[in-house]
Amino acid sequence: MYDIIIIGGGPAGLTASIYALRAKKSVLLIERYAPGGQVAQTGKIENYPGFKSIDGLELSNLMFEQASDLGLETIYTDVIKYDLLGKVKKVETYDGTFECKAVVLALGAVARQLDVENEKKFIGKGISYCATCDGNFFKDKNVAVVGGGNTSFEDCLYLADIVNKIYLIHRRDEFRGDKHTLLKLKEFEKVGKIEFVLNSVVKALNGEDKLISVVVENKIDKTLREIFVDGLFVAIGRRPDTSLIQDIITLDENGYIITDENMRTNIDGVYAVGDVRQKRLRQIVTACSDGAISAVDIIDYISKTF
Repeated sequence: MYDIIIIGGGPAGLTASIYALRAKKSVLLIERYAPGGQVAQTGKIENYPGFKSIDGLELSNLMFEQASDLGLETIYTDVIKYDLLGKVKKVETYDGTFECKAVVLALGAVARQLDVENEKKFIGKGISYCATCDGNFFKDKNVAVVGGGNTSFEDCLYLADIVNKIYLIHRRDEFRGDKHTLLKLKEFEKVGKIEFVLNSVVKALNGEDKLISVVVENKIDKTLREIFVDGLFVAIGRRPDTSLIQDIITLDENGYIITDENMRTNIDGVYAVGDVRQKRLRQIVTACSDGAISAVDIIDYISKTF
């Protein structure tokens, strides 16, 4: 039996593991794909203290290496079922069932889709939810990015060095993303690298074997415009990956896990950290903060409970 099982290997989960391992607790990390989470799919990061600029994958690898050097055990599999109500917690996976004294849910969030006809048809054939994963497939071609927050901004900055032109489609006339980054995008607009398509929503996706154009509707005058692109990057936010625990963990109206300031959920010994948790700011630095806070509280919880 482990002291702590952490589900999810993003910055929150990795930070929790580092703090717990330094306190000589045994930790098992269960990760579906590869450590790093969304950060590993991010291009340049310029708002993480200590680094003026660092590649997301590089930062993720540094975190994982630090935890591994401290003795972190990691398995790559999916969780099938949770048994969290007892004093001893059980996590069932495709690779077996594991027991622990405390669980950290660092489940992250998955990309939201447009819910437009043909969207699923063109996934991998022009539509992507990860610019840093697939951007190089569109070298010197025209692409569109949908979104108005920091993710869409980061996608545009990454793609600007690769593609011929970017159409940034946003349903409002103002952006939610960082103002400093927006100024960078406006410099690209001046030279024709980026075109802002504002007050517009995607209404249709056209093509046969692959995407060839996007039809957008202007929300003000209801006019339609067809934009010919080879790629469409969807960056309209993410939804929390809480389907397996929605009947036992208290969630808010959007499906995010509700915790107290120590990252405790409504179940003793179960914590939630990072993007899956209800909070105002979802950034790498706040994810790391969540992980550290949870680990410190868990150490105290274990000493008093076991």
